[in-house]
Amino acid sequence: MITITDTAKEKILAAMEAKDVKGMALRLAIVGRGPMGFRYSMAFVPSTEKKPEDVVSNFGELQVFIDPESAPNLEGATMDYLEDNFQQGFKIDNPNPLWTDPIAQAVQEVIDTQINPGIAMHRGFVTLLDVKNGVAYITFGGGCQGCGMVDVTLKQGVEVMIREAIPEIDQVLDTTDHAGGNNPYYQPGRDGQSPMG
Repeated sequence: MITITDTAKEKILAAMEAKDVKGMALRLAIVGRGPMGFRYSMAFVPSTEKKPEDVVSNFGELQVFIDPESAPNLEGATMDYLEDNFQQGFKIDNPNPLWTDPIAQAVQEVIDTQINPGIAMHRGFVTLLDVKNGVAYITFGGGCQGCGMVDVTLKQGVEVMIREAIPEIDQVLDTTDHAGGNNPYYQPGRDGQSPMG
């Protein structure tokens, strides 16, 4: 499973103490993929929130919960904490390929080369979560989360591009919680324009 360096462990435990959540566990998950690699989520959770299917790793007083979907893609990874003139924060070196499925790899390529550059000017981005049975599951982030034109962007832009490039994809499903978008850049309107238009 994942290795956590002593430096990273010390920073995590210090953060737990500062937030007064000492004794909680760290939940680590892969929440997406992009041109820079896997995207990760880390959160402190009560130890009682361990699910039966979670993979649990113990690093002394630090307990880490990993969901079964993320676990295979964290095998052999190393979490470290870097602090120098150029960067500060946690870094995960992960030797695993982003996608092993060629259809998912093709969808990711379309997102990285065609879709995200188009919606970046609106400070938005798309993350591919999974591809199963001809369905590509995505989320919108940044300026696209909560945008009033997101349905147009999905149906007339994102879905069209993906399905034209990869005929094996029958449907693209947006799993974003758009009600949770903070300060969306666009509000619903009849005459708005999609950034993909």
